[in-house]
Amino acid sequence: MSAPIVVVGAGLAGAATAWRLAARGREVVLVEASTPANAGGSSHGSARIFRHAYPDPLYVGLAKRARAGWDELEASSGRPILTLTGGLDLGPGRDLGAVASALAVHGIRSALLSAAEARERWPYLAADSPVLHHAEAGVIDPTAAVEGMVALAQRHGAEVLLGERVDRVEHAAGGAVVHLRSGRALPASAVVIAAGAWLPELATALPSGVAARLPALEVTQQQVFHFPFPQQPRQPTDWPVFIWGDPMSVYSLPGGRDAGDVGFKIAEHDRGTPTTASGRDGLVDPGSRTRIVDVVRRLLPTVDATPYAEATCLYTRTANEDFVIDRVGPVVIASPCSGHGAKFAPVLGELIADAATGGGSVPDRFRLAADAA
Repeated sequence: MSAPIVVVGAGLAGAATAWRLAARGREVVLVEASTPANAGGSSHGSARIFRHAYPDPLYVGLAKRARAGWDELEASSGRPILTLTGGLDLGPGRDLGAVASALAVHGIRSALLSAAEARERWPYLAADSPVLHHAEAGVIDPTAAVEGMVALAQRHGAEVLLGERVDRVEHAAGGAVVHLRSGRALPASAVVIAAGAWLPELATALPSGVAARLPALEVTQQQVFHFPFPQQPRQPTDWPVFIWGDPMSVYSLPGGRDAGDVGFKIAEHDRGTPTTASGRDGLVDPGSRTRIVDVVRRLLPTVDATPYAEATCLYTRTANEDFVIDRVGPVVIASPCSGHGAKFAPVLGELIADAATGGGSVPDRFRLAADAA
């Protein structure tokens, strides 16, 4: 009998991989240094954006597959995961024509609204240029998603080890051995490293031939701010998610539990403070706060422009913001990151599972050779 596949990291990517592998009948051990969806990573809380609206058809297609996966996860876990609010793209920094064209390639409907039409539909939004709307966007609950995927993996027979840190991964006949700091050694036919922002710090624990292939990954501490709704939405579509560019890139979405269910989250996408997963200080950058307050005053003038809550989170970026999913010997490197990977988790689980089992479905752009080029 072959050894199990060991998945390191129980965030969205690792949990999705364990779920997909176990559902295929593969023997799986999921190893997590803390607890699933813990605050030390990038997969915790109540609110991440789901949207199809990319100018790149590759990501639109993946989002379409991910939407089917979110529906499957909700049905299988019995937990609400995705709330549809609709999504808006606006600002001169967003190429609305390219986004609309990419959506059309995959049959995703969108509507280009004039600024006046957008203001009439969402009176709190001070749009001064056209707005692209697509209805199939919304908010993912990442904690519920991770917990649901881990539970499904266990239902299919996966073993879950919590509070276990990886000391080193060594090559072995037929695969690898994962040595844990507790002293336990796990034989593996393949090892998936889905450690998010912790991946750069795990590099020294990997075989030298694998570590040498790792791409440059920048870990940054991002700032997020919560502001009160000017009026509590009566239904989810009253307050859609949005992406605004002029020229900085800003995203916003209803905050759910993270915001006490009375406000929305808004943050910069394209700026952050370099850090490490273990070295983050958790201090909010006052410059980011000032810039976001200015955006709120400009775009949402009826909102009280004083944040009532703020926090930090971690991004792990590649140079081109594409994902990294590839196998080197028995080790699969999975870094579907760059601040936009959460929405794709169900399909990422499929792609990473394919990489671990020798499937060929991973897009060439995500492979290490593509990143190196």
